[in-house]
Amino acid sequence: MSRRPNWAQEGEDPDYRFSLANERTFLAWARTVLALLAGAVAVGSLLPEFRDHWVGTALGIGLALSALVLSLRIYRQWAANERAMRMSAALPFPSHLRVFAAALGLAAVAVVVIVVVDTL
Repeated sequence: MSRRPNWAQEGEDPDYRFSLANERTFLAWARTVLALLAGAVAVGSLLPEFRDHWVGTALGIGLALSALVLSLRIYRQWAANERAMRMSAALPFPSHLRVFAAALGLAAVAVVVIVVVDTL
Protein backbone atom coordinates (compact mmCIF):
# COMPACT_ATOMS: atom_id res chain seq x y z
CA MET A 1 0.00 0.00 0.00
CA SER A 2 1.44 3.35 -1.00
CA ARG A 3 1.65 6.24 1.41
CA ARG A 4 0.20 9.58 0.36
CA PRO A 5 2.61 12.52 0.38
CA ASN A 6 2.33 15.01 3.24
CA TRP A 7 1.00 17.76 0.97
CA ALA A 8 -1.99 15.55 0.13
CA GLN A 9 -3.20 16.14 3.69
CA GLU A 10 -3.21 19.94 3.25
CA GLY A 11 -6.18 22.01 2.17
CA GLU A 12 -9.26 20.43 0.65
CA ASP A 13 -9.65 17.72 -1.96
CA PRO A 14 -10.09 19.38 -5.36
CA ASP A 15 -12.84 18.42 -7.76
CA TYR A 16 -11.79 15.02 -9.07
CA ARG A 17 -12.16 16.24 -12.67
CA PHE A 18 -9.31 18.70 -12.12
CA SER A 19 -7.13 15.99 -10.59
CA LEU A 20 -7.88 13.69 -13.52
CA ALA A 21 -7.03 16.47 -15.99
CA ASN A 22 -3.76 17.04 -14.15
CA GLU A 23 -3.05 13.30 -14.36
CA ARG A 24 -3.79 13.27 -18.11
CA THR A 25 -1.30 16.11 -18.55
CA PHE A 26 1.28 14.10 -16.59
CA LEU A 27 0.64 11.08 -18.82
CA ALA A 28 0.98 13.21 -21.96
CA TRP A 29 4.39 14.37 -20.75
CA ALA A 30 5.29 10.75 -19.95
CA ARG A 31 4.50 9.85 -23.58
CA THR A 32 6.77 12.69 -24.66
CA VAL A 33 9.56 11.24 -22.51
CA LEU A 34 9.06 7.85 -24.17
CA ALA A 35 9.16 9.48 -27.62
CA LEU A 36 12.41 11.25 -26.72
CA LEU A 37 13.90 7.94 -25.61
CA ALA A 38 12.77 6.28 -28.84
CA GLY A 39 14.34 9.14 -30.79
CA ALA A 40 17.56 8.78 -28.83
CA VAL A 41 17.73 5.07 -29.65
CA ALA A 42 16.94 5.72 -33.31
CA VAL A 43 19.50 8.48 -33.69
CA GLY A 44 22.14 6.76 -31.61
CA SER A 45 22.01 3.31 -33.15
CA LEU A 46 19.59 2.83 -36.03
CA LEU A 47 20.50 5.64 -38.43
CA PRO A 48 23.11 4.92 -41.06
CA GLU A 49 26.64 5.87 -40.19
CA PHE A 50 27.45 9.51 -40.82
CA ARG A 51 30.84 10.74 -41.88
CA ASP A 52 31.14 12.17 -38.39
CA HIS A 53 29.64 9.45 -36.19
CA TRP A 54 30.06 11.55 -33.02
CA VAL A 55 27.34 13.95 -34.20
CA GLY A 56 24.65 11.24 -34.19
CA THR A 57 25.93 9.92 -30.88
CA ALA A 58 25.88 13.39 -29.34
CA LEU A 59 22.34 13.98 -30.59
CA GLY A 60 21.21 10.61 -29.18
CA ILE A 61 22.80 11.40 -25.81
CA GLY A 62 21.20 14.86 -25.83
CA LEU A 63 17.75 13.40 -26.48
CA ALA A 64 18.24 10.78 -23.76
CA LEU A 65 19.36 13.43 -21.26
CA SER A 66 16.37 15.59 -22.19
CA ALA A 67 14.13 12.59 -21.51
CA LEU A 68 15.82 12.06 -18.13
CA VAL A 69 15.46 15.68 -17.05
CA LEU A 70 11.86 15.88 -18.25
CA SER A 71 10.93 12.63 -16.50
CA LEU A 72 12.23 14.04 -13.22
CA ARG A 73 10.46 17.35 -13.78
CA ILE A 74 6.99 16.10 -14.73
CA TYR A 75 6.28 14.52 -11.34
CA ARG A 76 7.28 17.73 -9.57
CA GLN A 77 4.99 19.73 -11.85
CA TRP A 78 2.10 17.30 -11.29
CA ALA A 79 2.58 17.47 -7.51
CA ALA A 80 2.85 21.28 -7.54
CA ASN A 81 -0.40 21.50 -9.52
CA GLU A 82 -2.16 19.14 -7.10
CA ARG A 83 -0.88 21.11 -4.12
CA ALA A 84 -2.05 24.40 -5.65
CA MET A 85 -5.51 22.97 -6.37
CA ARG A 86 -5.79 21.70 -2.79
CA MET A 87 -4.93 25.15 -1.47
CA SER A 88 -7.19 27.00 -3.99
CA ALA A 89 -4.13 28.81 -5.30
CA ALA A 90 -3.04 29.68 -8.82
CA LEU A 91 -1.31 26.88 -10.70
CA PRO A 92 2.48 27.32 -10.77
CA PHE A 93 4.15 28.37 -14.01
CA PRO A 94 5.82 25.38 -15.71
CA SER A 95 9.32 26.86 -16.02
CA HIS A 96 10.68 23.68 -17.55
CA LEU A 97 8.81 24.38 -20.79
CA ARG A 98 11.24 27.10 -21.84
CA VAL A 99 14.25 24.82 -21.36
CA PHE A 100 12.47 21.90 -22.99
CA ALA A 101 11.54 23.98 -26.04
CA ALA A 102 15.13 25.20 -26.36
CA ALA A 103 16.46 21.63 -26.16
CA LEU A 104 14.06 20.47 -28.86
CA GLY A 105 15.04 23.44 -31.01
CA LEU A 106 18.72 22.51 -30.66
CA ALA A 107 17.88 18.91 -31.57
CA ALA A 108 16.03 20.11 -34.67
CA VAL A 109 19.00 22.24 -35.73
CA ALA A 110 21.33 19.27 -35.18
CA VAL A 111 19.13 17.04 -37.36
CA VAL A 112 19.14 19.65 -40.14
CA VAL A 113 22.94 19.92 -39.93
CA ILE A 114 23.30 16.14 -40.00
CA VAL A 115 21.06 15.78 -43.04
CA VAL A 116 22.77 18.62 -44.92
CA VAL A 117 26.30 17.39 -44.12
CA ASP A 118 25.41 13.80 -44.96
CA THR A 119 24.06 14.76 -48.39
CA LEU A 120 27.18 16.77 -49.35
